[in-house]
Amino acid sequence: MRALKVLRIGLSCTVQDCGRPGYLGQGMSQGGAADMQALAEGAALLRQDGGMAALEMAGFGGSFEAREPMRIALTGAEMAATLDGAPLVWNASHRIEPGQRLEIGAAKRGVYGYLHVGGGFATPQRLGARAAHLVAALGAPVAEGDTLPVGDEITPAARQVTGLGLTVADRFSGGELRLVESFQSDLFPPEVRRRFAETVFTPGRRASRMALQLMSEGEGFAAEGQLNVLSEIIVPGDVQMTGDGQPFVLLREAQTTGGYPRIGTVLPCDLARVTQAAAGTALRFRWVSLDEGLAQQAAHEAAVARLPSACRPLLRDPADMGDLLSYQLIGGVISAEADPFETGAKT
Repeated sequence: MRALKVLRIGLSCTVQDCGRPGYLGQGMSQGGAADMQALAEGAALLRQDGGMAALEMAGFGGSFEAREPMRIALTGAEMAATLDGAPLVWNASHRIEPGQRLEIGAAKRGVYGYLHVGGGFATPQRLGARAAHLVAALGAPVAEGDTLPVGDEITPAARQVTGLGLTVADRFSGGELRLVESFQSDLFPPEVRRRFAETVFTPGRRASRMALQLMSEGEGFAAEGQLNVLSEIIVPGDVQMTGDGQPFVLLREAQTTGGYPRIGTVLPCDLARVTQAAAGTALRFRWVSLDEGLAQQAAHEAAVARLPSACRPLLRDPADMGDLLSYQLIGGVISAEADPFETGAKT
């Protein structure tokens, strides 16, 4: 059986995919990877479907041993990674041989790192997905001693490459979060909304896959008549205010309804900045119109779709390549524009 043995593991590490859409009416949020872009980046590096499950590592990775040869990719918050003691490049794909030990340490920046495998992790499906949804009691954190089954490669053999890397824009150091108005934004006076956008926030102690608490100096951001707000549908990205005007950004495993007022909603393409915000990271909000938000979201989705063509072979020191003879060191001329790993590329 293709599998990865878990020799050591950090807390709150779970198998995640794109989650379970379509269950809001039954009271369950979609869930899925905290950083959906990291999921897409791993799929691009391994040339496989973006819906395959990966291991989401919260703050710290672990130690793993391969049962069979397999391809892996490392994305999300960068963590120190080695294979039998040799350092591995992050945001890149690699090959593991049977018996080799993969070590993944603490996050250098950000919170959630991801370990992907060729064929995806083949843990049991529940309600159409493999994603652990701890709030809904679906699945459980990965534990020391677990054996994680790995699916068979469905990627054509000619595309089962490794040694690819991606240049990734920084989403691990906080920054600007674009915000659109919600149905309840008018409950907040214009002065409160203006002050909200001018305030610098940092993550609070209350952080999970459900929501992130935001802290700031000065008074809170109370709504008018907030005690009369009816419970309404919740979506990831909603910024909800508690009774004392303290904001929480709701995330992948948020509740599906809530009665606290919401000042606005963060664009889905900016949510990774929220989930990857470690302690002390500065976050700010900027109001955008709905049309502007839709255009920015569409541009982001187009960029994600282009990720496979953005992967490039890693530049490696031959002295560090123990498998040097397995590489094609000479060959024909290739196109400067075509993806050499795509079927039909000219060589």
